[in-house]
Amino acid sequence: MTESINQEKISFFKLFKQAIRGDVKDFTTGSIDRAIFLLAVPMVLEMVLEATFALVDIYFVNKVDSKASATVVLTEGSLTILYSIAWGLSMGITAMVARRAGEKNFNGASLLAAQGIIIAAAFSILVSITGIFYSKELLSFMGGSDQLVKENYRFTQIMLTGNVVIMLLFVNNAIFRGVGDASIAMRSLLVANLINIVLDPLLILGIGPFPKMGVTGAAVATTIGRSVGVLYQLYHLFNGKNLVKLATSYFVPDFKAMGHILNTSFGGMFQFIIGSCSWIFLIKIVSQVGDTDAMKESITSGYGTAIRICIFTILPAWGIANAAATLTGQNLGAGQAGRAEKSVWRSAFLTFCFFGLVAIMFFSLGETFMRFFTSDEAAVKEGTRCLYILSIGYMFFAYGMVLTQAFNGAGDTRTPTYINIFIYWLFQIPLAYLLATYLKMGTTGVYVAINVAETALAIVAIIIFKKGKWKLVKV
Repeated sequence: MTESINQEKISFFKLFKQAIRGDVKDFTTGSIDRAIFLLAVPMVLEMVLEATFALVDIYFVNKVDSKASATVVLTEGSLTILYSIAWGLSMGITAMVARRAGEKNFNGASLLAAQGIIIAAAFSILVSITGIFYSKELLSFMGGSDQLVKENYRFTQIMLTGNVVIMLLFVNNAIFRGVGDASIAMRSLLVANLINIVLDPLLILGIGPFPKMGVTGAAVATTIGRSVGVLYQLYHLFNGKNLVKLATSYFVPDFKAMGHILNTSFGGMFQFIIGSCSWIFLIKIVSQVGDTDAMKESITSGYGTAIRICIFTILPAWGIANAAATLTGQNLGAGQAGRAEKSVWRSAFLTFCFFGLVAIMFFSLGETFMRFFTSDEAAVKEGTRCLYILSIGYMFFAYGMVLTQAFNGAGDTRTPTYINIFIYWLFQIPLAYLLATYLKMGTTGVYVAINVAETALAIVAIIIFKKGKWKLVKV
């Protein structure tokens, strides 16, 4: 028996090393559990690293003051539209590159990758212009006080102006995920994270010869870290050693290919824009709770810190969901719809189990987590309540998350778009406003609305997924 256990350990570590190295690119044959593991490990680590950005920033920014922390939260609110475009474009690119990879058409995958990068760069220019000239107005619109805007608008300005590195980080990693090379996507974020972790305390707190920049230092550190991560990605895309091999000839605008990408991505973009607008509305409700500006900033800081703790667990689960999307795309491309469906259900179940453990952890250690990140008692109280309430419905997030990504991986981005319109705009926003304002529940009403809406999304997604129309989508 001991020999059997040792053999299992050896097999596990061998498989883990394969996943980290990215040895396997074709996931249309063999064990589904093995395919999920090989794809999910680097994708989960990638998402953990992305979440670490948020946690590291909020940890050091909270050492400045609640005004600085609130600035980060409000800026993230204004950036949600950008993230929506990046996520949506990434989903379209992942679906199309995965389908070409399943067909073994790697030249076609490379062309689509290059055209996706052109689209991302063009869009980022528009956002940069907005950041240069309207950062104060955006921060004020999100609920920032006049003093907060005056002191900290530079953070918002830098984050918006340097948005190109956010866009390219998303899009380039989508290319790697689509072709099944999730290990490079993971390593690019590892490089970016290490630089951010080192620079954050140096620039925010002014350690040694570095200037004390406060919250602005967080923006500088994050932008530098992500920039290096993008350079690492581009090196691997151009070095000719991967399945997707970029060359300058691919970067001549191909409007037919661009149109195909945008048509496939539009549903993904719009579904995230829907969620982002809902997110902005919820932040505005939270930022107005409190009798004084100081109390409002503490509550916003506590809410934002709690959400970032949640993101630290949600993003790894997105790694499993992204694995399901890649498996869906590759197996549909190989004509194996049954295998695609089995991969999705298995991924959803594994995510469900993971979220169950996280929910228990939040409910038992929520206050401990909050006190690690902030000493502001009002922020601790608010964030702890947020974690407690969200933990109640956490497990239901799993099926909505994975099934939505499965639709996107199949190229059916319209179905989750319609689901999001109904759940977020016609249900979550009115419910949050009713509970928070008319029933006088304040931020508690917001958290309850989030739980109810995410549960409803999971139920609707399950019903539609079982109908199987996503299997017939052509991309």
